[in-house]
Amino acid sequence: MSDSFPDIKSVVVRVITNKPVRKTPYQVKGVFMRQFSKEPIIPFLDGSYRNRFLYPRVQVKILNEQIYLVGINEGVDPIINICKNLTALNFGNITFEVQDCEIDSISEQFIPCDSFVCYSFITPWIALNHMTNGKYQSLTNEEKPSYLNKLIGQNIIFLASEVGINLKQEILVKIKPLRLTPDSVDEHRWGAFSGAFKTNFSLPSFIGIGNGITRGFGTIYKGFGYKVAKNGDGEDLNENPFENIDGMNDVDRISITDVPIPKKKRFKRRNKKQLKTRNKKFAKKKKNKNYENTTRNKSQNRNSGPKYHNLENDNKKIEKDVDYNDDQRFNTEKHHKQQHKF
Repeated sequence: MSDSFPDIKSVVVRVITNKPVRKTPYQVKGVFMRQFSKEPIIPFLDGSYRNRFLYPRVQVKILNEQIYLVGINEGVDPIINICKNLTALNFGNITFEVQDCEIDSISEQFIPCDSFVCYSFITPWIALNHMTNGKYQSLTNEEKPSYLNKLIGQNIIFLASEVGINLKQEILVKIKPLRLTPDSVDEHRWGAFSGAFKTNFSLPSFIGIGNGITRGFGTIYKGFGYKVAKNGDGEDLNENPFENIDGMNDVDRISITDVPIPKKKRFKRRNKKQLKTRNKKFAKKKKNKNYENTTRNKSQNRNSGPKYHNLENDNKKIEKDVDYNDDQRFNTEKHHKQQHKF
């Protein structure tokens, strides 16, 4: 590979468990941080590298009730190493025995291609936030696909820059959403789309693009259609959404000059300060004689007993205190402008 296009490796690990996993990626990360606190994968999960990497090098996904670990470049070895120690995952109220880890390593990714490659969205691609949603809604149905093309193109260019690709040529993009009306996602009211897109850039399957990556959104698969089967095997749907589209018809060109290079120093760690303030408030409440009689404490006493209750609360605490900042990291107004500035 040349200096402009270094050999960026990636790895996808499917963790085979004895039971279906009905947990969120945040809860899975919480268990990893608790059980394997000394493993090199932990800084990629707990926010330690938040200022170092704008794009997450380790991604945790739940696809068809199965755990997938995706590593890009620096995240490859930590994922492979932890697979050697995976025997069980204890969520407190349920424990999953790890029967095997299927490892798929890929090289020579994140490089331009001479022809188009089609990708389908396994999970919804969150393209719009409160800033871009208004702009999108003001467009006509004829203009909306081009707008989405630009957003995907800029996502790709940002990602390439993040992994050290010196991209000089234009990215060509053509999206084929299932419908032009976005689905509203959770309290953020993000706008999400399903469907497929094609581009002249090689990306590894199962990585995430767009917003909400740490929540498992925007997961792509290299192919016309893909469905994750319960046994872990991929089912190719053999659906080519572009079969009736001629060559360069309606393809948009996006240049690297459209995406300013983000300044990594803009992210500030505020976890410790927030936790310190919250702990002080909690300590004051405990000194109150009437604290034991409050509704909140009664509720806690009713649900106390099994030790797994506290473990689940710890998982939720990790989700709020660590992964909330990951959402902020990829979805702040300033960061979104840098990714999607026209």
